[in-house]
Amino acid sequence: MEWTALSVSLRLAGLSCLLLLPLGLWLGRTLALSRFRGKPLCEALVALPLVMPPTVLGFYLMQAFGVESPLGGLWQSLTGGGLNFTFTGILLASLLANLPFAVQPIQRAFESIPPNLREAAWCSGLSPGRTLLRIELPLVWPGLVSALALTFAHTLGEFGVILMVGGAIDGETRTLAIAIYDRVQAFDESGAAIMSAMLLLVSFLTIGVVYGLAGRRRWRRG
Repeated sequence: MEWTALSVSLRLAGLSCLLLLPLGLWLGRTLALSRFRGKPLCEALVALPLVMPPTVLGFYLMQAFGVESPLGGLWQSLTGGGLNFTFTGILLASLLANLPFAVQPIQRAFESIPPNLREAAWCSGLSPGRTLLRIELPLVWPGLVSALALTFAHTLGEFGVILMVGGAIDGETRTLAIAIYDRVQAFDESGAAIMSAMLLLVSFLTIGVVYGLAGRRRWRRG
């Protein structure tokens, strides 16, 4: 096991979940409750990383993070450094690549709440904010947990986007998925097998959590 690569992966996954949860909660609820002309386009943009090849997404992000681009140039003028081949760069790339995993489960959870439940809460004197805290959030917590689990597991296994944006700098951008690739390239199949088994276990446990929560929701409705 390459513990440095594992540490980078866990830090990347943890920060991705921490930053995407409030964004996913706001965007998922907005898409679930709002009706506006551009909604299909917004939903398509959110889901785009699901169908775009990771290397293609990584290429465009690498170009966007370059010092000659407006975003990269602005970042360099503010911080004195670039985004490509840095942990900050792969964190931003991870946020974009994992956006649908954070938004869609939360959106579906909010869509499952009957509209008359919110109206009853408002008629009872609860403000929209208190309705969200006391009524909606307890009902959508399975969607929140699913979003966190999927985001965490997908970040641990992400390869193409991270490699394109961050390269493989040890202790900075070299994640566990990249370390597995390097071990295979070096014909170290035993080392690659150990790390692959750990990622397989994490993926299996994540899917178990998601399907378990979905099963509990169906059982309660039944």
